[in-house]
Amino acid sequence: MRTARITLIVVVILGVLFVAADRIALAIAQGKAAERAQATEGLSDKPKISIKGFPFLTQAASGTLDHVTISADGVVAGGAGRTVEVQDFHADLYHVKLSDGYRSAKADRATGRALITYDELTKAAGGVTVSYAGPGKTDEVRITGSVRAAKLSVLSKVTVADGQDDTVRLRAETVPEPFESLGLGDEVRHAIDFSPQLSHLPVGLHLQSVTTGKDGVTVTFSGTGVVLAN
Repeated sequence: MRTARITLIVVVILGVLFVAADRIALAIAQGKAAERAQATEGLSDKPKISIKGFPFLTQAASGTLDHVTISADGVVAGGAGRTVEVQDFHADLYHVKLSDGYRSAKADRATGRALITYDELTKAAGGVTVSYAGPGKTDEVRITGSVRAAKLSVLSKVTVADGQDDTVRLRAETVPEPFESLGLGDEVRHAIDFSPQLSHLPVGLHLQSVTTGKDGVTVTFSGTGVVLAN
């Protein structure tokens, strides 16, 4: 009986030590991954990286992490000279395969979301103001500005650009009649229509939808075979 009790105590202690070692290794891995992501993307703050599942050491030894989440603010994305800073970025990565001494990572599947504020869209637009269109208008924004000193205000549709699944498209449904009658339709379009590109999305990740709200434009994305590091 005494031997059984001693064996039980040893097993419990070893179990506690394994859990402690596993949690320490997990914390180190998450910290290193956050540091690398911060340096690679030029973030002002470290992103929050969480590796789900237990035990971590077993997952790491197998070379596959079941589920990893990433959350960050201030992620810079852009293209064609128009840069936007993405807020409230969150991604869920599933079955992340590690290789090349943990320097390469590829997720079987990934989903996520991010917010582009109206201030950031206004900066990207260059010359007009982008703002909330109002309740019930979940795929539109308000564009205000001026062309040849004449003020204009239009509603623009917000969509994922056709054939460009890394680009958000803002396009007014119509140009105000006074501008059309003066032959300024093309000039107005040039001023108010634009398409910010999210050029830093990992390979394999694609925009799926856009929704407008009080705080800005929320984009969702997903993909398979997503390359996270190479």
